[in-house]
Amino acid sequence: MGEILILLIIVGVTYVTGTIIEKRHYKDIIKREIALIKKPIINAGAKTWNSKKKIKKIELVTGEVVISGDYFKNFAATLKSFFGGRLTSFESVLDRGRREAILRMRENAKDANFIINARIESVMINDYYTNNSVPQCAIIAYGTAITYE
Repeated sequence: MGEILILLIIVGVTYVTGTIIEKRHYKDIIKREIALIKKPIINAGAKTWNSKKKIKKIELVTGEVVISGDYFKNFAATLKSFFGGRLTSFESVLDRGRREAILRMRENAKDANFIINARIESVMINDYYTNNSVPQCAIIAYGTAITYE
């Protein structure tokens, strides 16, 4: 009985801590997205935008992040995968990771007027089905930053 109580306490503390950290990260993401609202990302070919302005600099910009869920999300996903269906507990982790990578890319394009042809790639670093750790995902966002004179 005592072991079950300890397990429930650990799961509860993990859930509360993970929720607090995730909410803080979302608040930070939203604040940074608002600050960068005037630096657009255009996913179109170079022939679709035309400007008479002279280009000062063209450079590749990237933003990388490695993100993982917590043990509570891992526990919930394990239960969910037993019965089948969407693993919604990890969807917020992937959303935060994608948005964070895009923000880092935009922040790395310091003086650029905009970014064209942005792409996002992701890869699993480890899988919770093969070992006893929490799954981790590496996400990279990259694009071409254009700066006018």
